[in-house]
Amino acid sequence: MREGTAAVTRREDYAPPAYWIKTVDLTFDLDPAKTLVFNRMQIERNEQVPVQALRLDGEDLNLTRVLVNGESVSFRVENHQLVLENLPAEPFTLEVRTTCAPEKNTQLSGLYTSSGGFFTQCEAQGFRRITYFLDRPDVMAVYTVTLKADKARFPVLLSNGNLIEQGELDGGHKHYAKWSDPFPKPSYLFALVAAKLVCREQKIRSRSGRDHLLQVYVRAGDLDKTEHAMRSLIASVAWDEARFGLSLDLDRFMIVAVSDFNMGAMENKGLNIFNTKYVLANPATATDTDFFGIESVVGHEYFHNWTGNRVTCRDWFQLSLKEGLTVFRDQEFSQDLAGSPSARAVKRIDDVRTLRQHQFPEDAGPMAHPVRPDSYMAIDNFYTATVYDKGAEVVRMMQTLVGREGFARGMTLYFERHDGQAVTCDDFAQAIADANPDSALARQLDQFKRWYSQAGTPRVHARGYYNAEMRTYRLELSQSCPPTPGQPDKAPFVIPVALGLVGRDDGRALPLQLVGENAAAGTERVLVLSETTQHFEFVGLDAEPVPSLLRGFSAPVVLEDTLSDAELLILLAHDHDPFNRWEAGQRLALNRLLAAVKGDGQVHLDAPVIDALRAVLHHPTLDAAFKELLLTLPGESYIAEQLEEVDPQRIHAVRESLRLQLAQALHADWEWAFDHYQVANEGYSPDAASAGRRGLVNLALGNLCLAAVERQSPLWPGKAYQRFKDADNMTDRLGALSALVGAHSELAEPALERFHALFKDEALVIDKWFALQASAPEKDGKVFARARQLLSHPDFSLRNPNRARSLITALCFSNPAAFHRRDAAGYVFWADRVLELDAINPQLAARVARAMDRWRQLAEPYRSAAREAIARVAARAELSDDVREIVTRALGD
Repeated sequence: MREGTAAVTRREDYAPPAYWIKTVDLTFDLDPAKTLVFNRMQIERNEQVPVQALRLDGEDLNLTRVLVNGESVSFRVENHQLVLENLPAEPFTLEVRTTCAPEKNTQLSGLYTSSGGFFTQCEAQGFRRITYFLDRPDVMAVYTVTLKADKARFPVLLSNGNLIEQGELDGGHKHYAKWSDPFPKPSYLFALVAAKLVCREQKIRSRSGRDHLLQVYVRAGDLDKTEHAMRSLIASVAWDEARFGLSLDLDRFMIVAVSDFNMGAMENKGLNIFNTKYVLANPATATDTDFFGIESVVGHEYFHNWTGNRVTCRDWFQLSLKEGLTVFRDQEFSQDLAGSPSARAVKRIDDVRTLRQHQFPEDAGPMAHPVRPDSYMAIDNFYTATVYDKGAEVVRMMQTLVGREGFARGMTLYFERHDGQAVTCDDFAQAIADANPDSALARQLDQFKRWYSQAGTPRVHARGYYNAEMRTYRLELSQSCPPTPGQPDKAPFVIPVALGLVGRDDGRALPLQLVGENAAAGTERVLVLSETTQHFEFVGLDAEPVPSLLRGFSAPVVLEDTLSDAELLILLAHDHDPFNRWEAGQRLALNRLLAAVKGDGQVHLDAPVIDALRAVLHHPTLDAAFKELLLTLPGESYIAEQLEEVDPQRIHAVRESLRLQLAQALHADWEWAFDHYQVANEGYSPDAASAGRRGLVNLALGNLCLAAVERQSPLWPGKAYQRFKDADNMTDRLGALSALVGAHSELAEPALERFHALFKDEALVIDKWFALQASAPEKDGKVFARARQLLSHPDFSLRNPNRARSLITALCFSNPAAFHRRDAAGYVFWADRVLELDAINPQLAARVARAMDRWRQLAEPYRSAAREAIARVAARAELSDDVREIVTRALGD
């Protein structure tokens, strides 16, 4: 912990390192209380930088020896750095010996212990907690690592690269393993594992004809939950070769699951360390969502092998170079594996919902920052939705502007130019543009790169004018972007707008021929909006069309148009673009919700919308997963983002009213869907079609229970409880339990007790148990009271990130009505937890602190009470840099 205000690091101050570390030879004598680390480095001066002292980063280390070319030298330690001066002009060897205490490392950054084993997490700046080093991503070295440990307690010894030697020590009491990674890498990609683990193995042969060994390591007893992770890894290897020609470059690739982990997973070269949440799954303990999450995260970390490892980021401001690009790649991977156009659309909608739920509010709050940030106090705070999800959208826009094949050419050029280098976002964009010199991206590259440098969510305003006499349709598009901290004025972006025109009478796709074009017109095209206002005129239209704009969500913007409810109903019924069809349904619901929140609080689900939603539910060809998404109302947080002033309790009351109306108005239809979409009794499979059917059945059951509780009927709650008891998979079991909890049925309590008894030894399942209770729809303060009570539950612990997130994050982020209370108890809960967590795990504390980013948007009395809670946290003298940055930016004083 540090007192006071931490220094701010600025992108404009970047300077190359004064020294390069070429090779690193590490030896670990592993002991939980006192681990010895011997670090032998080959170092040379950077001739492009004036001669200066060598400053190696280090935190929480006990320094025992420093040698240069085998001889003792003078040194000093200041500001968490080991400083050496008067070093040889020629390349030299530096040996540093230190000790650390892994069992005391509750931050889970650096080398730490979990369940009796050793694990590491070095991104972003954890390596300095292992040994003194130039802990920055542009210093890339070749590593050789020797691990020594008690053979009985730590039989598995792993590190990056290839195993080159192993054997026994001390007469067999201890053993060692020596690993070599042939590829230069920055320190943040270093990893080691020493633990008692079991392994699932699979040998594969890549398209290039090379043999590889794939391994997934878990605790004994969890091996039956690793098949899906292995299948996902095999699919990832095959997809990257097929889609981008990128092959696995090591003899083996390893995944290790650990229960104490701050992140989802980490892409360390050849040795990925994963949160158990994204490895362990079988039908009895994991939902369809879990299976899809594992597939996505396994793919994401594997794809980092090239986009992040072989080519890494020059500095942490370029974080989206690897993360935004790799999120895009894992999204494409999941879409390609989904297969059908409908399943691909479901994945795309899910990604956009995530962006809107997390990134759009970030862009509108005190932590708003560009995809490539300009400054930071704690780099861990910039592993954000903007860097990841908006960064992925920026890459997706590049593909939209150059085409799928053009993007693949750009990726090839990128690796030809930069393999083995630490580079910038500009380098990536330049490669994509250079590979497609005739594209709109190449012509407007400098302007396009404003997506990297400007924060905020652009607004695209659309107006259409039909001229019946000339048979033309004139579309006016304009753009603006609200001010963000430090950026009051924004220059125009390059915004690809995919569109189609839909027939008002028959819903058919109309030709899109611009004035002056001679070529035959298609029915979908991409317009490029690069000025403040532009006009596009289409010809040959016999009747006024309904515009379908921003198809597939072709840019991360807010679209503001003048479409009426009648026109939205046309798009809902006929739009050929699945995303815009879903969007039309969401807007129809949102229009009614917002009108009620802004008005008298009374919301009404009118007959045309009911009929349209009923038609969707019974549509013969639409995918079940798509129907579930379309028939799920916009969330309370998304509704709040549409308002200048937010009363969370009012939003909750209005949405719950509409949810009940939807349950009642479509009651017979929900009964039909519950019966019609049951998955045949042929064994569980997490495939997209089966998962979609289960999802729609669970949505129907939730609505049927809600309507039944309202009219005090025991029928459907009884059916849900029986389904809960009889389910042969976690998706159905948790779906039935959620239906009971969400409807506040009297059967919810015994079901929760039974669920806990069944799965008390399954940590990830108990996480679901906590999260379900903390995120249930609030009713009379009961949900908040339950969440506060659960803090004292024997199974709850702040020290395990998954468990802390399952309760605290679920309440503070996912349950606005339970969190934002008029008596301010939710804010007291939040402040207490942030301060408690900060003393244990600042990274996790900072993420929880983000729950108050948008406090200024709140109505009174919430606003004043929220500010008081934030100020209480900020007033704590011993506060981590991570949390201090969040709360001081939130206060903005």
